[in-house]
Amino acid sequence: MNCLIFNMMESFYSWDDDVLVLNILGTPGAKLNKIGKVKGNQLKVSVTAQPTDGKATDHMIAFLATQFKVAQKDIELVFGQFSIHKQLRIKNPSKLPAGITRK
Repeated sequence: MNCLIFNMMESFYSWDDDVLVLNILGTPGAKLNKIGKVKGNQLKVSVTAQPTDGKATDHMIAFLATQFKVAQKDIELVFGQFSIHKQLRIKNPSKLPAGITRK
């Protein structure tokens, strides 16, 4: 079994060199933009944007760019544009929220 896939099943994140691979459970239409707790192998992230035409996902990427101190272009959406279940690849994050450590 591929080590990266194994790690993703065990945790909500893994590292691929300097890229943070993050599994997200999104909550659109929330009162606040915030990074929440881990639920299973996903990190809960709430955003105020409504889930219309992928706008909540776009808003989430903009929000997470500020939280990880990266440019929006440094966040790649692997899957989940129109779903609450997402995977993101964040290139060389300058800041890490609690619960995420570098390898």
